[in-house]
Amino acid sequence: MGIMSKILGAGGSHSTEDYVELDIDDAEAAVTESNMSVHIAEISDQSDVIPIKDAVYDGDFVIADITRHSTSDRTIEHIVDELRQVAREVDGDIVQKGDDQLVLTPTGVRISREKL
Repeated sequence: MGIMSKILGAGGSHSTEDYVELDIDDAEAAVTESNMSVHIAEISDQSDVIPIKDAVYDGDFVIADITRHSTSDRTIEHIVDELRQVAREVDGDIVQKGDDQLVLTPTGVRISREKL
């Protein structure tokens, strides 16, 4: 099943009446009032860790792509240990999703280890 099938449902036809128009101004107003942002990062070397740490210390959520490293790579082990320490310091959380992503959360945000 493709991604669009998952979003739109399998088979059948859809018309414009099936969808709701969202007012972008309402969404922008909500974003400006937010205390937390979600950042997408890519880790290719040790220097990429600094802005990730800064974001988590500032109270933001980070999803980091680690596909440039194998999970047996010493560099990624060191990076994960460093980011794990950041998560402990801020009372956040960190998980590795598969071999390609790290997810870090700020203070008070936990990541469920169970699928919905």
